[in-house]
Amino acid sequence: MKILIKNIAEIYSPFSDSKKDQFILIEDQIIKKIEKMSLIDQVKEYDYLIDAAGKIVLPGYVNTHTHAAMTLMRGYADDMPLDKWLQNKIWPFEAEINAEDIYWGTALAVIEMIKTGTTTFSDMYFAMDRVAEIVKKSGIRAVLAEGLIEANDGQKGLDKALDFALNYNGKADGRITTMLAPHAPYTCGRNYLEQIKNLARENKLPIHIHLSESRKEVDDFIDNYQSSPIKYLADFDFFDNHVLAAHCVHLKPGDLDILRNKKVQIAHNPMSNAKLANGIAPVKKYLANEINVSLGTDGVSSNNSLDMLKEAKMASYLQKIKYSDPTAVAAAEILELLTINGAEALALTEVGLIEEGYQADLQLIDIKDKSFFYPHHNNLSNLFYAADSTVVDTVIAAGKVLMENKILKTLDQEKIYYEAEKRALKIADKLK
Repeated sequence: MKILIKNIAEIYSPFSDSKKDQFILIEDQIIKKIEKMSLIDQVKEYDYLIDAAGKIVLPGYVNTHTHAAMTLMRGYADDMPLDKWLQNKIWPFEAEINAEDIYWGTALAVIEMIKTGTTTFSDMYFAMDRVAEIVKKSGIRAVLAEGLIEANDGQKGLDKALDFALNYNGKADGRITTMLAPHAPYTCGRNYLEQIKNLARENKLPIHIHLSESRKEVDDFIDNYQSSPIKYLADFDFFDNHVLAAHCVHLKPGDLDILRNKKVQIAHNPMSNAKLANGIAPVKKYLANEINVSLGTDGVSSNNSLDMLKEAKMASYLQKIKYSDPTAVAAAEILELLTINGAEALALTEVGLIEEGYQADLQLIDIKDKSFFYPHHNNLSNLFYAADSTVVDTVIAAGKVLMENKILKTLDQEKIYYEAEKRALKIADKLK
């Protein structure tokens, strides 16, 4: 399948200057050619044409930390401290969720992600085989892992998680890759974590874990183990693997050096951290120390959306406030956090850039219809600081059109809305 995208007003991609008046030729899953419109006659054949007049092109966003099926809990439990939120509301709700609920909750999440420009997401949750079904059907790219809480899952759960990771890695024409995902150091004991570390190394699997999310978590760790969670994991070489650490909001002396020296990948979740009053991660400091920072939304139950553009704005603004520095996380860095940094965090080597030879994961943004982009001094700045995600017009992942002219191509939106609503309200009614 060859897709020709013509009349592109401007292409924005990390590490390169913007390119105006361009076309892109996609062949199968790959970006085959990027050139000026004056050379479009070089393209002799194609199967599908997209006219991108009045639109800019960016890489699709990469959401490096979420729990997709938590869309079922949107608005269910708000304005609560993290520990009470988890123990009194979220975990009881999750205890009632079955695999079919997870399928429809994830389908709802995927619709939201596609509509807001996300082409890759990293999911840590349950019933990952059902999640993989909707990933395959929708055309989106995903990095999947069964979430593990030792008291609930034990050895049987770990065996299941490893089996899933090995059997599903590379599925859906390569769009699915996998990780192992212990929930957190405070929900998994040391022996359990060491076993996961060793299995990950033996099977060349990355690890996805929550880490140093709240001040209480860190303080409790110091009381119980005389160590920060980060140092605790480092002491038994947990970070010798490729580790994606979600949050990393609160650091103790020595933690920054560990994260830098061990090349730990950070999934920054500013909206969730702010909503749960967990604090502001030191992203500016991470970037200054060459620690890779990507963006995640966390689950909808604590965000309450999967909109990566909102996430990026919040990330930039909070760093400016935290450091009293208006230059912190500027527009070019926002683009990196949303795209190539996310690809690196997820160990995806051909995702995150609009370059020949890279996967055709991209989005077309309408800069003509909405007032956000007028005047056109800087379209990227206007996108990040002025626009909202209603400007996303067309989304392509792995060379397949998932949405065009704001119309979904692979999913039945009405059916998914109906099923998600029915299932979520049934569980909530049961827990009243």
